[in-house]
Amino acid sequence: WTDVDGMLTADPRVVPSPRVVPQLSFAEASELAYFGAKVLHPATILPAVSKNIPVRILNSKAPANPGTRITAEPRRDGHLAALACKRDVTVVDITSTRMFMAHGFLRRLFEVFERHKTAVDVVTTSEVSVSVTVDDPKRLEAIARDLQGFAEVELEPKMAIVSVVGDRLHDDPGVFARAIVALDKIPLRLVSQRSEEHTSE
Repeated sequence: WTDVDGMLTADPRVVPSPRVVPQLSFAEASELAYFGAKVLHPATILPAVSKNIPVRILNSKAPANPGTRITAEPRRDGHLAALACKRDVTVVDITSTRMFMAHGFLRRLFEVFERHKTAVDVVTTSEVSVSVTVDDPKRLEAIARDLQGFAEVELEPKMAIVSVVGDRLHDDPGVFARAIVALDKIPLRLVSQRSEEHTSE
């Protein structure tokens, strides 16, 4: 029970008059919660997922409203479920022409984040660089120092992750294209489409 009618298609503080999403999959709900939707904590539905128990998000001030139903296989028209935004993230750019293609480079890179107990949200790679996003800045200076032992490091704070969430997004490539076009006036640092087929960032 919460104070809104269910999971919304976007943050009402940013998008006027968002709609309630009537049905979501467990995976979609987890992605939306992790990437900024405040109505549901990512850990909340884990027990329900393990036992395949449907979850409902309902408004305690309007209990007659149908709310949002979260199940393993929702029935919904269209592939796009909702948008989420995670603010105040830092992009960490790691560049090393000498070591990137060397065996063990990525392991060494992520061991730095593991050693400092800092989670990474989004990862993109090219031939000579790796870029990751981090939402906890407390250990970033120490992380950057360790990374500088074998690579060049640049930090870009005050960035945001915009996530387009929906099951089987790969089935409708036009959704991803429309999302990029909608952001045409905003400089994009990283673009990522997940293999699970329900998120693009």
